[in-house]
Amino acid sequence: MQRNQLMNMIYVFESGLVTKRRIKIIKVVGVSFQAFRFTRQAKRTFTINNVLVVVPVLHKEREVI
Repeated sequence: MQRNQLMNMIYVFESGLVTKRRIKIIKVVGVSFQAFRFTRQAKRTFTINNVLVVVPVLHKEREVI
């Protein structure tokens, strides 16, 4: 994971809820990282151990109308 890199992430919460998110990594600190979450338009902190999959976005999808 690199700073300012656009990523797709699958994340599992302590409750077991699994979500897919598009994020931009801001910084990694110890066992967590801070990222900008596009859906909420806000910074969020995530625990690295709760990340199931993270892959870089190589091409932005275009909207099909």
